[in-house]
Amino acid sequence: MVFAPDVEEALGAAVALVNSAMPSLGDLRTFYDAWGYTGSKPRTAQALRAVQALRPRLRELLLADRDDAVALVNGILAEQRAVPQLVRHDHLDWHIHAVSEDRPMHERILVETAMAMVDVVRGDEMSRLLVCDADGCEGLVLDLSRNRCRRFCSTTCGNREAQAAFRSRQRV
Repeated sequence: MVFAPDVEEALGAAVALVNSAMPSLGDLRTFYDAWGYTGSKPRTAQALRAVQALRPRLRELLLADRDDAVALVNGILAEQRAVPQLVRHDHLDWHIHAVSEDRPMHERILVETAMAMVDVVRGDEMSRLLVCDADGCEGLVLDLSRNRCRRFCSTTCGNREAQAAFRSRQRV
């Protein structure tokens, strides 16, 4: 395990959000359930638009170099008036939340991602967040593998690259 479970979950959710189009409110509700968010479920098109609008900001944070990530994290936590508190719920033991459950989902996502990035920065693990190696893909990759070997954002990209390499070898 590289990070605590809540950190891995927050990073995974942020990467999934950045990599998704999130076209509908139903997709957002599925995302909410899949990634274990707490608080009220998003119910409006406005909530959907607010979460969609986060994607570029999260991408910038997740791909920042270490010093830039520090500035971004500190800015987010100050802007959102984050107050870290220990909580325990669902499948997670004691962990830190820094935003109350009654805040809008986009604010909770932003703060939880910033809090997860605190551990990434402190552990000097920025290299665990990268852009997919597949030609033409700009998806993000969260590499939690022990040997840091993950290169593709999805099985689809990995398979496409493997097929292209196979065809290239066959031509030779």
